[in-house]
Amino acid sequence: MDTCKQLILLQHAILLINYQEFKKLTKKHFGTDGIRGRVGTPPITPEFILHLGYSAGKVLAASDWHLMKGERPAVLIGKDTRVSGYMLESALEAGLSAAGVDVLLSGPMPTPAIAYLIRALRLQAGIVISASHNPFEDNGVKFFSSQGTKLPDEMEHQIEAGLSAPIKTMPSAQLGKVQRLKDATGRYIEFCKSSFPYHLDLRGLRIVVDCAHGAAYHIAGHVLHELGADVVTIGAQPDGLNINHECGATHCQTLQKAVKQHRADLGIALDGDGDRLMMVDKKGALYDGDQLIYIIAKHRQQKGLLTGGVVGTLMTNLAIENSFKKMHIPFLRANVGDRYVMELLKEKGWHLGGESSGHIICIDKHTTGDGIIASLQVLYALRDSNKTLAEFMRGVKLYPQRLINVKIPKSFNLAKNKAIKTVQQEAETDLGNKGRVLLRASGTEPLIRVMVEGESKQKVNFWAEKIANTVQTTCA
Repeated sequence: MDTCKQLILLQHAILLINYQEFKKLTKKHFGTDGIRGRVGTPPITPEFILHLGYSAGKVLAASDWHLMKGERPAVLIGKDTRVSGYMLESALEAGLSAAGVDVLLSGPMPTPAIAYLIRALRLQAGIVISASHNPFEDNGVKFFSSQGTKLPDEMEHQIEAGLSAPIKTMPSAQLGKVQRLKDATGRYIEFCKSSFPYHLDLRGLRIVVDCAHGAAYHIAGHVLHELGADVVTIGAQPDGLNINHECGATHCQTLQKAVKQHRADLGIALDGDGDRLMMVDKKGALYDGDQLIYIIAKHRQQKGLLTGGVVGTLMTNLAIENSFKKMHIPFLRANVGDRYVMELLKEKGWHLGGESSGHIICIDKHTTGDGIIASLQVLYALRDSNKTLAEFMRGVKLYPQRLINVKIPKSFNLAKNKAIKTVQQEAETDLGNKGRVLLRASGTEPLIRVMVEGESKQKVNFWAEKIANTVQTTCA
């Protein structure tokens, strides 16, 4: 065996041993969707992000086989439209360069666009600076692997471990170089269009698209227009402060009004980083992620294109699960978070899944959830069948569901709170097999999410409010 191969095997053996130790630990900074928080408050500070970039760069350099050939790994950095993105981008850029990693900058781009471009350009990783649906005061950093998927736990553990080591800048001749990526927008627009069948178009449809003043502001409208739609774009004037503010997938009232105002056939709402989707029909009725996944699945089953079943989450409406049973479509629930949906999809070999919040994953079209591509899958169903959103959902009556977010201190321990457990058990007893209660800590914000679902709207509201009040009282 030559020296090069011996070095590679030794390197991977060390990484495996280290990972066995790392995976025993709970990650301190990484949540379900990278690292996120209030700008200026640790960990979202220039100092921490600089060190994060350096640590990530060292991990990539240590695990990258290209180094055996004397090449440097390369990373693509994208961001949404938050004003703090400039500061964090510079800090990441400096840290990665100090570690000897080349950097490409795309500027504002949807998160799924970065996942695509990593693979298209054969890069070693990608980083997105975004806090998704959060207000502009927040920001975050999430990583993608060379395959365009969320970074494995192994590498997140290694990056966290490296944060305790001092920064040792590479010699000047080995520093990473930085350059701006040209035509990132055009590449991604063509990729999105390629997910829509060539024999169909969107001519004759007037569509309002709300870009949430976020990363898709210069992309979503062009995709729909180039497929033939008459497009009205709103939420496309980002100023660094207005991302997600009273617009987009987390505030669909703006889109509902615009659809009626422009007499549009339907509306599409994205969130700040372009990976969530909500839709509105011509009457202003809102369709969430559960319903849109159901429409895609139903159409695929009718066309013989559904591979296996569908993965939802603990939040998926019971009516959707019951409808899939009637259609003989296998359905499984994952923990809340698109990474867990993705893990289960890969485990089962299925192609379709997502969350009621609007994260929709079509593995046969992309490696991650993508709001634009998901909307095109719904539009494919509508155009191919000549049906409306309402016609697809006919016969499916969603269970009343109430979700209340309660702010909590970071030290709050939900699992050890006896008062909350007691009221939760009372609610579950009262609802019986005609409802359910779900309490969980948000993976991206200091919140406890209280969700109650059942046949009786009155009971749902009563117990949701009582449980939320109990949470608020015990953590005050």
